Amino acid sequence: MSNSFPDFTYIKEKALAIRSNSLKMIHAAKSGHPGGSLSIADILAVLYFGSHLRFNPKNPSDAARDVLVVSKGHASPAIYSALGLAEYYDLAETISFRQLGSKFQGHIDSLKVPGVEMSTGSLGHGLSNALGFALAARLDNSDRKVFALLSDGELQEGQCWEAFMAAAHYKLNNLIVIIDRNRIQLDGWTETTMALDSLSDKLKAFNWNIAEIDGHDVEALDSTLKEAYRISKETARPFAIVANTIKGKGVSFMENEVAWHGVAPNDADLERALTELGSSK
Repeated sequence: MSNSFPDFTYIKEKALAIRSNSLKMIHAAKSGHPGGSLSIADILAVLYFGSHLRFNPKNPSDAARDVLVVSKGHASPAIYSALGLAEYYDLAETISFRQLGSKFQGHIDSLKVPGVEMSTGSLGHGLSNALGFALAARLDNSDRKVFALLSDGELQEGQCWEAFMAAAHYKLNNLIVIIDRNRIQLDGWTETTMALDSLSDKLKAFNWNIAEIDGHDVEALDSTLKEAYRISKETARPFAIVANTIKGKGVSFMENEVAWHGVAPNDADLERALTELGSSK
């Protein structure tokens, strides 16, 4: 799956599809988390469709695969959409989101959905589990890369910082963390609830390699991931990307609005949102 010259137009189209399908799912369920799903669409598109994440939809447990732990499990619509687009299952199936008996639950479930590596939803645990995957890969002499996609709000929990400290201690140069720094959580702005800045300085103090970028710039995400692989190997340290994003990205009335953390769009909202995204109902 290597590609030195990724098709950024194709990647942007996948990000758009992730956003559009996520909103359709949440609208159909009349519940879900649109804001944080829209903020990570570009990150997921680069990972899955920019040849950074090795995966095999026909054999989700392929020993040669890389691992993506999505700690922010409430952004399940975006995850399910990305996996459907990556052909783990028919994307149309995801419209059953949050319905009784559906495998597409409100928080991602590794026992039901192929391609989901870890069940998450109780925030703050994903990085610790990613650390375990990275240590296991080392013990297996595997070249597997381990990615962890974290929300910024969950970094207010102490377990995350224990994991940051442990990953640096064990020199896990096969671990890459991407932080969705959209600055909004359930109760409001992160800096009002429990300030995190300067996040990059904190991570540097924990002996991590750091890059801070625009999390919606697919070219920057691509080049930073390439640099992360190289620098991590050279320095024997894990790498963290602070991806500055906009909650609700792509839909004007959802962008940077706390209220859209966990509210479903109604019929009119969905029509307007899909029109703005250039999609169709």
